[in-house]
Amino acid sequence: MLVVIYARTSKVLLLQRAGDPDFWQSVTGSMFWEETQPIETARREVREETGIADLSGLVDLGYTRRFLILSKWRHRYAPGVDENLEHVFALELPDEVAVTLNPKEHSAYQWLGVTEAAATVWSWTNREAIERIAQKFAS
Repeated sequence: MLVVIYARTSKVLLLQRAGDPDFWQSVTGSMFWEETQPIETARREVREETGIADLSGLVDLGYTRRFLILSKWRHRYAPGVDENLEHVFALELPDEVAVTLNPKEHSAYQWLGVTEAAATVWSWTNREAIERIAQKFAS
């Protein structure tokens, strides 16, 4: 699950992965067994990773991406799982807000313009999702 959080000011929120100064990303996470819908996971992960409580602007972007899980992250998944199916969401906020990071997951955050955010994120699926958001501002 991936949630791109952006403000109407054309800025995108990026989170720096704890322990890796070059790994910037949007909100990501995996479904819990009791979560039956990806949007439940999106809501939970946004709250856990940013402390943002107003999720009224959360929308399902209506597409998924399948990708191989890098070996360094496979320990987080069940044995034999080597692919991830990522559901993509966006959360629009009126303005940039301060966030409360979960220090076990992230060590810093920043709000960047859409072009810079797309160039900064580590994941190609994250980049693609930000570029889709950028189209909204271009029109």
